[in-house]
Amino acid sequence: MAARSYGQYCGVTTAVELIGERWALLIVRDLLVGPRRYTDLKQGLPRIPTNILSSRLTELQDGGVVRRIPLRRGLAYELTPYGQALESVILELGRWGFQTMGDPREGDVVTPDSLTMALRTAFRADAADDAEYELHVGEVALRASVREGDLVVAQISPPAPPGPPADGRQPEGEPDAVIVAGPGIRRLIGGEITPDEAIAQDVLAVVRGDVSHLESFARTFHIAPLGAPVAMR
Repeated sequence: MAARSYGQYCGVTTAVELIGERWALLIVRDLLVGPRRYTDLKQGLPRIPTNILSSRLTELQDGGVVRRIPLRRGLAYELTPYGQALESVILELGRWGFQTMGDPREGDVVTPDSLTMALRTAFRADAADDAEYELHVGEVALRASVREGDLVVAQISPPAPPGPPADGRQPEGEPDAVIVAGPGIRRLIGGEITPDEAIAQDVLAVVRGDVSHLESFARTFHIAPLGAPVAMR
């Protein structure tokens, strides 16, 4: 049951009543990456109060968006097919919000699930080159595998220290490129700077591969401007 009723007979109203409460969409975002235990969700959303997380999960279950599934030890939460249908909505919402992200505020964090969804949001299947990218942002490390227009993102845990192989050769199974970046990588993804400029301005470093791999990354992961929004930060 929705936490509140807006008293309007409308599909948008129904959607907002189901997923419009604070934190609900971020729970859905993380569950789009895969099933999560309660503790996983809490870790991925460090500022959410435990009572709110419990309430939102109950509301999302009541609305048919989320369900509990048994594990060998304990329970986890996953999206129902109805909840999975929100993927395109979340990705489009991410593209829309990207336009005014600006710089991170003090205390803002990047989590494995948020970075995974950021890559899925920016992925352009029509322009993608087949490649294996390893991306390090802060303490988060992901492997993004692109094959024939399909993207698979996996968390690297624990992250291996980035760097070129000792003998200068690329071992079998290693990524084509290892990119170490900060939040400024959004400027490359948004087309504000070129790969050469990103390296020159220390926005990121390519510690395996070269600028051609970064150019490929920038083609594969790109969010085109929607217009001329005014940055809010």
